[in-house]
Amino acid sequence: QLEESGGGSVQVGNSLSLSCAASSRIYSSSVMGWFRQAPGKEREFVALIRWHSGTTLYADSVKGRFTISKVNAENTVYLQMNALKAEDTAVYYCAKGHQYSSKSADYYVWGQGTQVTVAS
Repeated sequence: QLEESGGGSVQVGNSLSLSCAASSRIYSSSVMGWFRQAPGKEREFVALIRWHSGTTLYADSVKGRFTISKVNAENTVYLQMNALKAEDTAVYYCAKGHQYSSKSADYYVWGQGTQVTVAS
């Protein structure tokens, strides 16, 4: 199981940090991803990280503003979000898969999501 935390409401330009804790060990073959879904929109890819190598990938919309990281010993992945924009408002989900993929269908374990609201 995955459990996200750290969501909340902030003003445009501010920062927020999300955490995703796994209830069991994340194996080196895993890929951990962050996705988000805004009201009335489809779920979209935000960022991913390979558990073994730390290789990352970002959506163009967040590149340079968001940073995904991990602490292997804690089985936890983080998403540091800086320079937040109103369009970043969404429910953010953590997910686990085994493919280096930005497609939500390639992830098979999902958290319950955490709301991020950016007020303009």
